[in-house]
Amino acid sequence: MKVVILGLGYVGFTAGCCISSEGHSVVGIDVNQKKVDAINAGTPPIVEPQVGEMLKDALAKGLFRADTKIGDHLEDADLAIVCVGTPSAPDGSHNMGYIADVTWQIAEAVKRAGTGTLSVAYRSTIRPGTVEELIQPIFISALGEDFEKRVSLVYNPEFLREGSAVKDYFQPPKIVVGTRDAQPNPAMETLNRNIDAPTFHVGFRESEITKFVDNTWHAVKVAFANEIGRVCLESGISARKVHEIFISDTKLNISPYYTRPGGAFGGSCLPKDVRALQHIGADIGANLHLVDSLIRSNEAHKHALFAYACDGLEPGARILMAGLAFKAGTDDLRESPNVDLARKLLNAGYQVEIFDPAIEADMLIGANLGYAYSHLPALERLLISKKEAEANTYDRILAANATIRELSLTDESNIRDLGTLN
Repeated sequence: MKVVILGLGYVGFTAGCCISSEGHSVVGIDVNQKKVDAINAGTPPIVEPQVGEMLKDALAKGLFRADTKIGDHLEDADLAIVCVGTPSAPDGSHNMGYIADVTWQIAEAVKRAGTGTLSVAYRSTIRPGTVEELIQPIFISALGEDFEKRVSLVYNPEFLREGSAVKDYFQPPKIVVGTRDAQPNPAMETLNRNIDAPTFHVGFRESEITKFVDNTWHAVKVAFANEIGRVCLESGISARKVHEIFISDTKLNISPYYTRPGGAFGGSCLPKDVRALQHIGADIGANLHLVDSLIRSNEAHKHALFAYACDGLEPGARILMAGLAFKAGTDDLRESPNVDLARKLLNAGYQVEIFDPAIEADMLIGANLGYAYSHLPALERLLISKKEAEANTYDRILAANATIRELSLTDESNIRDLGTLN
């Protein structure tokens, strides 16, 4: 293919070197004349392992050249990749000026060119909705409502780390391709055909949010690790040994568990241990700001689940909760988010019934008993049998945990799954 890359910064230049190394013809566009001249002379604009040799090889084979203007480079191109910067604006948002400007340039170049459809893939980090609300309208303005006959838009985030960018290009953790209809794009299929990685074909917005989710999670991990490190430092504990123990657990600690959006955390361990770590941090002066925010974030999520559970219901509506315990198949109600949810629903005036076969009100003991009745004094009256749950009619059924699987319901249209927010 002929690939035109717009923006020869860290991402764009690395991509150009990697793409040309596979035999594709690459034209890189950048407004910086000194950078363009250096690239054409064989000098990389960045310091990164392997790119220098790759550039020299590509130049020798006539597979890479740089220019300051789009000109007619798009006329016979198969794919354009946008890698311009999206720096922070004063309010913390992304400055979309470069994206808008380069999109106008591409649209005008396509308008001047002949027939054919050009795939235009954006790799710059952009907020969800940018393709549909900024990029697409620019193409419509320049090319008309049937612009998709001339351009096929793609959002394709990159996952490169400085110092291992070339390796990461060819061995990424995943490939995410966002299109209007969540279907594969032929040019992107050709571009990635030699890369073995899980590939997700999704809509624009799912692809656009990917980098935000990933990078914020990485920031959480760094902040969390450093807060634990401060506790260890102040307590005379080996942070290195604690880290070694922590990462050895790939069943829970380093795994997909606990990272699926759904219910709030609760149960007998997480809330009390988080509060205890908060106390330790305050006592020794470790200042655990991330840990301090966890309970507040969890309480906010509980309220969000309540709003989601009763959204659209009339006052006094009849609700069935499938599951009250923190986990299905247990009777542990201590700090169960479902207990809080039931209490909020009752206080809001809804008629609530609860199906949870693992819970027998007269069998609860100790702290479990105390927590249950201090939050839900009418617990015994609220609990119903499987037969009743299946026979009664409800305005909404809430799948609070996996207990919902034990019910055979004729109408599943009014079920809201609080475990996956669906």
